[in-house]
Amino acid sequence: MTHVQDITSPMSSVERHATLALSSIYVLRMLGLFMILPVLSLFAESLTGATPLLIGLAISVYGLTQALLQIPFGLMSDHFGRKKIIIIGLLLFISGSVVAALSTTIYGVLIGRALQGSGAIAAAIMAMLADLTQEVHRTKAMAMIGASIGISFGVAMTLGPIIAGFAGIQGIFWLTAVLSFLAIFVVLFVVPNPEQSKVHRDAELVPSQFTTVLKDKDLLRLDYGIFILHLVLTASFIIVPLLLRDAGLVAEDHWMVYLPVLITSMAVIIPFVIIAEKKRKMKAVFIAAVATIFIAYISLYFFNSSLFALIAGLWVFFCGFNLLEATLPSLVSKTAPGDLKGTAMGAYSSSQFMGAFIGGTTGGWVYGEWGASYVFLFCACAAASWLIVALFMNAPQYLANLLISTEDISADKLDTFLADIATVDGVANVTLQPSEKVVYLKVDNSLLDKERLQHLLGAVE
Repeated sequence: MTHVQDITSPMSSVERHATLALSSIYVLRMLGLFMILPVLSLFAESLTGATPLLIGLAISVYGLTQALLQIPFGLMSDHFGRKKIIIIGLLLFISGSVVAALSTTIYGVLIGRALQGSGAIAAAIMAMLADLTQEVHRTKAMAMIGASIGISFGVAMTLGPIIAGFAGIQGIFWLTAVLSFLAIFVVLFVVPNPEQSKVHRDAELVPSQFTTVLKDKDLLRLDYGIFILHLVLTASFIIVPLLLRDAGLVAEDHWMVYLPVLITSMAVIIPFVIIAEKKRKMKAVFIAAVATIFIAYISLYFFNSSLFALIAGLWVFFCGFNLLEATLPSLVSKTAPGDLKGTAMGAYSSSQFMGAFIGGTTGGWVYGEWGASYVFLFCACAAASWLIVALFMNAPQYLANLLISTEDISADKLDTFLADIATVDGVANVTLQPSEKVVYLKVDNSLLDKERLQHLLGAVE
């Protein structure tokens, strides 16, 4: 019996359950990584052997191991099973948390943070999500996981100073280990077992496609953007906690700055996200957001000695940061061909983690050599280079990805089916991947004739 795909249907209860379960794994893991960001430089000063460079490296070294291992972990999950690889990654993350919690020297924390990053399970989780969702709901499920990462960042930035105030950074590392044990429980007993696992080009990196992605100048500009965004974020949080403390705010009260700054900056960007997507002003909004980052760092370079100036600069920064975090993945999705999206996102994620690593290492070195103000100047220069690159980006096509399974379509009718789909209003591109039995569509949702497309799907026998 033929299964009729409904492009307008909501996710099934099984798909919602799987998406929420996998999102919770992301949240539990990312909380541990993010909670340390606003406090490590404050508490690492008491560790034996600590220097500004090593503190910066301790904050950021997870990015190096994450960038190097996320692609191999994703590929291994295709061969050895999703759950096995995810659990192995979580066990590595737990071991790193325990090593860091037990360490009294900066070198022990460095080793622990590197081990944390080696549990690079993001690609495996996305591959499992693809196994557990229908093609027509895949993009929606991925967006839900993306939202969970953003929420975990805000929660972690608020909780980190509170927990560190009571239990030090060791308490954060122990809590991180506990959260990761909970994530293993979720993997074993909450996440459904997929009926089958296969390569999904919209969710996974395909090595043979990597060169093609790296030749795309528009995608490279976006990779450079996320590299710079996380470079400046990580470099900043080597010195921002120290400057807040020096301005008279005790460490356990830093959440009183981060929470309102994050909430109000998120509220401010909502109209701009709508303008970018609905009014199709993505390039203008994007360039304005990069310029906002640059302005924030210039102001912080000149004015960072008072609490008010620091809070104001942070607020301007997070307005730009949150807007760019929301629009960059959307731009990658719009720019990459449907069957290259997974590979494009793999390159994008690697750039993000390398940015964090380079930012923390360089920021720590600059702080040790010239002081806090010059870290902000370094970040301003990095933002300026991004602004120049962004000015030359092509305006994106406002196309969304839509996947259609061809599993129930007989071979003799497939060519006719593809030809019919290509004539539907709003369908800009049709790419068949026979090995996956999937058609990747690029569609303009404002023009898409959903009724005709659904009629074609329902007519398949």
